[in-house]
Amino acid sequence: MSNVDIFFGEMIGTAILILFGAGVCAAVTLRFSKALAAGWVVIAFGWGFGVLAGAYTAAPLSGGHLNPAVTFGIAIDTGVWDKVWVYVLGQMAGAMIGAVLAYLVYFAQFQANVRQTGTTEGTLDEPVPTLGIFSTIPEIRNPVANLVTEILATIALVLPLLALVGNNRHVEGIGIGLVPGAEGIYGSGIAILLVALLVVGIGLSLGGPTGYAINPARDLGPRIIHSLLPIPNKGTSDWGYSWIPVVGPLIGGVLGGLIYNAAF
Repeated sequence: MSNVDIFFGEMIGTAILILFGAGVCAAVTLRFSKALAAGWVVIAFGWGFGVLAGAYTAAPLSGGHLNPAVTFGIAIDTGVWDKVWVYVLGQMAGAMIGAVLAYLVYFAQFQANVRQTGTTEGTLDEPVPTLGIFSTIPEIRNPVANLVTEILATIALVLPLLALVGNNRHVEGIGIGLVPGAEGIYGSGIAILLVALLVVGIGLSLGGPTGYAINPARDLGPRIIHSLLPIPNKGTSDWGYSWIPVVGPLIGGVLGGLIYNAAF
């Protein structure tokens, strides 16, 4: 794979991931959305479908990492680091593009995020903070606990993912994307579906404390866009917390790769 293929594959795939993910968060958060207050299960499946669509799209070009933590875990597993910077640049660019696209889809709802004439303070008609549409916010602000949550949740992503796609050990992974000459599950690209379901499971089981970033690009790119967009009553971009959903997943990705190397 060339650097150009990797960059554009990751950029397009990650943009699709964030379009779906930020889109579902906007759908359940913003007033005048038909999915308002649809709940956490809807959010978890929306992000899972984003992984599914983004990774399938990117797989022929770049393998569909869509996540610096995954890229780091794979680099730990394979020992190949020379393309890591290209993956991460593509992922960051795609995350920012995806955030802008989600904003455009819900532009009217964002613009309506103002107190309506005649409404009473403290009612459901008040404007809502919008950072949670783009990035993660902890329910309880405890840096150590929040960091541990992100590390463990990312290990829970990267370790099973490597078990699915790793093919340099005696345990053969089932592969991502179409495998020439392979048959059945090995050539179907079903690993992407399984990883998408894994992300849904992580969201349902481990997402409660921090909102499960498990992906530095997924959190940092949209947070930058949130800080720049002219959203009415958007609230803070919470830069004081922003390092945790970057550092935690990177540590988790590295640990996931090391555990896989040691055990498999």
